[in-house]
Amino acid sequence: MSQLRALAAVLRGAGVGGSQWLPWCGGGGPARRWVEPRRGCSSAATHGSSYVEQMYLAWLEDHKSVHESWDTFFHNIQASSPSGEAGERRPSALLQGRALSHSADTTRKVVEDHLAVHSLIRAYQIRGHHVAQLDPLGILEADLDSFVPSDLITTIDKLGEAHNTNHGEFFSWIIFSRFYGLSASDLDRSFQLPPTTFIGGGDNPLPLKEIVRRLEISYCGHIGVEFMFINNVDQCQWIRQKIETPGIMQFSNAEKRTLLARLIRSTRFEDFLARKWSSEKRFGLEGCEVLIPALKTMIDTSSAAGIDNVIMGMPHRGRLNVLANVIRKDLDQIFCQFDSKLEAADEGSGDVKYHLGLYHERINRETDKNITLSLMANPSHLEAVDPVVQGKAKAEQFYRGDTQGKKVMCISIHGDAAFAGQGVVYETFHLSELPSYTTHGTIHVVVNNQIGFTTDPRVARSSPYPTDVARVVNAPIFHVNADDPEAVMYVCRLAAEWRSTFNKDVVVDLVCYRRFGHNEMDEPMFTQPLMYKQIRRQQRVLRKYSDRLIAEGVVTLQEFEEEVAKYDKICEEAYKSSKDEKISQIRHWLDSPWPDFFTAEGEPRSMNCVPTGLNEEVLQHIGQAASSVPLEDFKVHPGVSRILRGRAELVKSRQMDWALGEYMAFGSLLKDGVHVRLSGQDVERGTFSHRHHVLHDQGVDKRMCVPMNHLWANQAPYTVCNSSLSEYGVLGFELGFAMASPNALILWEAQFGDFHNTAQCIIDQFISPGQAKWVRHNGIVLLLPHGMEGMGPEHSSARPERFLQMSKDDPDHFPEFNGDFEVQQLYDCNWIVVNCSNPANYCHVLRRQILLPFRKPLIIFTPKSLLRHPDARSSFDELADGTKFKRVIPDEGLATQNPDQVKRVIFCTGKVYYELARERRQHKLERDIAIIRLEQISPFPFDLVRAEVEKYTNAELVWCQEEHKNMGYYDYVRPRLLTVVADRKPVWYVGRDPAAAPATGSKFTHLNELKRFMDTAFDLRAFHGNDA
Repeated sequence: MSQLRALAAVLRGAGVGGSQWLPWCGGGGPARRWVEPRRGCSSAATHGSSYVEQMYLAWLEDHKSVHESWDTFFHNIQASSPSGEAGERRPSALLQGRALSHSADTTRKVVEDHLAVHSLIRAYQIRGHHVAQLDPLGILEADLDSFVPSDLITTIDKLGEAHNTNHGEFFSWIIFSRFYGLSASDLDRSFQLPPTTFIGGGDNPLPLKEIVRRLEISYCGHIGVEFMFINNVDQCQWIRQKIETPGIMQFSNAEKRTLLARLIRSTRFEDFLARKWSSEKRFGLEGCEVLIPALKTMIDTSSAAGIDNVIMGMPHRGRLNVLANVIRKDLDQIFCQFDSKLEAADEGSGDVKYHLGLYHERINRETDKNITLSLMANPSHLEAVDPVVQGKAKAEQFYRGDTQGKKVMCISIHGDAAFAGQGVVYETFHLSELPSYTTHGTIHVVVNNQIGFTTDPRVARSSPYPTDVARVVNAPIFHVNADDPEAVMYVCRLAAEWRSTFNKDVVVDLVCYRRFGHNEMDEPMFTQPLMYKQIRRQQRVLRKYSDRLIAEGVVTLQEFEEEVAKYDKICEEAYKSSKDEKISQIRHWLDSPWPDFFTAEGEPRSMNCVPTGLNEEVLQHIGQAASSVPLEDFKVHPGVSRILRGRAELVKSRQMDWALGEYMAFGSLLKDGVHVRLSGQDVERGTFSHRHHVLHDQGVDKRMCVPMNHLWANQAPYTVCNSSLSEYGVLGFELGFAMASPNALILWEAQFGDFHNTAQCIIDQFISPGQAKWVRHNGIVLLLPHGMEGMGPEHSSARPERFLQMSKDDPDHFPEFNGDFEVQQLYDCNWIVVNCSNPANYCHVLRRQILLPFRKPLIIFTPKSLLRHPDARSSFDELADGTKFKRVIPDEGLATQNPDQVKRVIFCTGKVYYELARERRQHKLERDIAIIRLEQISPFPFDLVRAEVEKYTNAELVWCQEEHKNMGYYDYVRPRLLTVVADRKPVWYVGRDPAAAPATGSKFTHLNELKRFMDTAFDLRAFHGNDA
């Protein structure tokens, strides 16, 4: 007995700090547990010595009476014992000799072997995806690193052959020897599994051969998982459990039948379109038909978890199928879009069928719950819709009080080449965890064609996978062979559960192929001959899966054929019905309806705009709040205190500067229950340190105050949030946010006006033509700091010429004045472009944006130096009850006393007015020259400009701007001014000469340019003898 106790002591304490565990028992900590016969670890270590003796005596009587780990251990000891001891039936000599002579070495070897096996398990978890069978074509690797990781075995056949033939040179055992110190003889040896794996199920320990087999099944089959980079243990364990547990990927016969039915609809829909319109582009889903049941599985799982609103974005490939079989758009409405004789309703340009979106409410058949599905319309610019989807989802969550994303979610569908190549994907991912932008997890589905148009992925990306960008936010990535429908469904269910559990992004990479070219008219054999030879041989997934289920007895051939015939009949009937459609109504494809805002026909409820002025009490209340701190014991910076005192002085004198005018607009709208959201780079303080809408306690870290949220007892919330350093992504996000509700003022401010050019795609493809293409009203406001201040070419111009060039009003047509001309003109335009010259007008135009009976994008060129210019202030009287936005500010000085004597009328806009007014005073030309400000540039205020021109009948007309002649407003304004005067007078230009750069980098040159055109503006003989 003393010898047994000595052995137990060695096993407990040898080698590792006196707390070494037995090699067949996993876990950690001081209270390790021993293995009971045929069970697991259960008895406390403190009972070790008597327990070891009992195990040994039992083993001597019958080797099978103890757990196989004990059997292996005692066999190893006996095999290495002298021959005289081998047959001894009593434990004393055997145990004493081994305990005293070899137990420390034996224990150390067993521990090392267990550590090696643990490393092997971890290697599969980290790198198993590299050898997963993901490509349905079997000709490419899903990743571009087409190698076998050197620490993986990768095939159980090699293990078996090495074991049976003792071929030590086998690759697998070279690996085993090099990395793990194991040999073929260890195949049947059992090892205790670590707590970081679930491959054991209820079995622990397992033989090495079985460990590798189960790892191969979990990580090297049709599913490859990337997750070990995630720095959260619970999340990693969750994925391990879902992937490794034996038999976890099981489907009932009912689930298989549902999957088959959905696959039939997906496949036969494309077949129907191909038969009826063989020469039409439709960007079909052939090669990834599994996408439809995949999306429906995600929606079903999410609906069961409480989601009732799903917002989706996707490119053109498969869009018609998604509209038909996921969103459930009426098939006849889809089919009629193929009719070349279908007339377009007078609603705008419309768009091609594979760009259209839809909003639909229905019952989810699997959960019997209401679900709202939105597929956002989008242009051909791949991935541009990503941030728009996020923004709309965030808005829906915000207005519903869904602070954890338990009711509203989004699904983004991508192509492999675009997901890897488009920078907006990265920008959108970096919004996913920001407090004011997070949607609490998005499911990303990549339709991985393994090709981009004609470009091989090996020359299209540098990363192994197209999905590697998702690693930046610790999103797990599930790669799956799209020709294994059940594997796809399991992964999609898993992705939805992940999002529901952790409220984080997740990526599903459907590794598939594109049966035809980029579109159905394209010939892919030109550039991918080998791939497309294989694709032509490839059996379609519906055929493979139906044959499998028929073989399993899940369905009969007759049942399968009946289901196919049933859907074919539905398509044929819808096709016949589509012939009755004569006019295409774009509003039937609206993705963001506002039923309570417009009439049932989508028209404004009125065509009037109420005055935008405010009463004195409201102005004083907002002014006092803007100049104080609403929290006690809140220490603000001395510089901020000085700003607040300055505001208080302005309020006391009934004056406002630019920041106070903005405060009046926002505060008054909040009072009326209108949510205001201001987003962009550094907007909380303001680029030019003028706003300070968020105050920071100088003595307490992260203690902040937003005074705007303390104005009224029952006000709407004010959201002001600094964004990431992104324009494309953030502007797209705010555009999407503005789609959710018309009763909100959503503003995006560029740090400098020219920064909008990195968001040009959103401006060109969504904001400018959005209503024309998709009947989509949107009231987004862009604040673009603009002005020539001598600060160089980069931060001077917001490029007004670009916005004006895209304004759709006709320069050669003088509009008729019927009804409320201002409102009608605004309704007819595609966006509104203004350059306000005083704070009161800025306040008015912001309030008008909400009080209009419709919504249009508003582009405001905001000032820089005028923020603190002493002349750029307004009286409270300019915001009094009954006042409104002034589209044109006429001259109110001496020139109006004798307009017939005025020799020159200078039209201008923005900051240059103050320079002109100063110069006119210096030249004492107030009676000879009138200066008129265009505050609203587009739509052009023909009515008010004509009134001003008719007032000064004898004056010559000049357009003055501080921008270069080939930039700014001149090319837009000149033809419209000529239309106003019916070409009877010339319109002269005063400003900087044409240039390539927006502004000079030399302060000296800047001032010289300014002096030169100011001299021209007030030289009354400057244009004598010149031709117009």
